[in-house]
Amino acid sequence: MEPTNRNPRTLEFTCIICPLGCKLKVLLEDNKIVLIEGNKCPRGEVYAQNEIDPKRTLITVVRVVNGDLPVVSVKTSKPIPKNLIPKAMEFLSKVVVKAPIKVGDIIVKGLLGLGVDVLATRKVEAYKNILVNPDVAT
Repeated sequence: MEPTNRNPRTLEFTCIICPLGCKLKVLLEDNKIVLIEGNKCPRGEVYAQNEIDPKRTLITVVRVVNGDLPVVSVKTSKPIPKNLIPKAMEFLSKVVVKAPIKVGDIIVKGLLGLGVDVLATRKVEAYKNILVNPDVAT
C-alpha cells in the first residue's frame, strides 16, 4: 500500500516471535497499519499487527445453577480486542447457565457481536432433582 500522509506515525520495535529478533518498522496513518518493514518471516508481520491492535484470549468463569460446581471455566474461541475485555467481563458476570455442561459447549454465541464464542473448558454435572435459584446462590 502507498502511504497517503494522513496523520502518519512510525513505530519501531523488535519482534520476539522467533530467534531472529527482527527490527520492525510500522507506518500508521489514522491509526491504521499502512506498511510493515523489517520482518524476515511472515510471523513478524502478524506480531506487528498484534502489537498495534492487541488481542487476548479471555479466560474466566460463568455462574452455574443445578450443578455440582458453582461456576464453570470458560474461554473465548478466538482472541478478542484487549480494550474490550472489561466490557466482555461485565457481560459474562451476568451470565448464568444450567448444568449439565460439557467441555466445548457454547456458553455465549457471538460475544459482543465479535463473532467469537465463549466455550466451556470444564465439565459440570447436574444435581439430580435439585434446582438452585440463581438469585439466591452466590
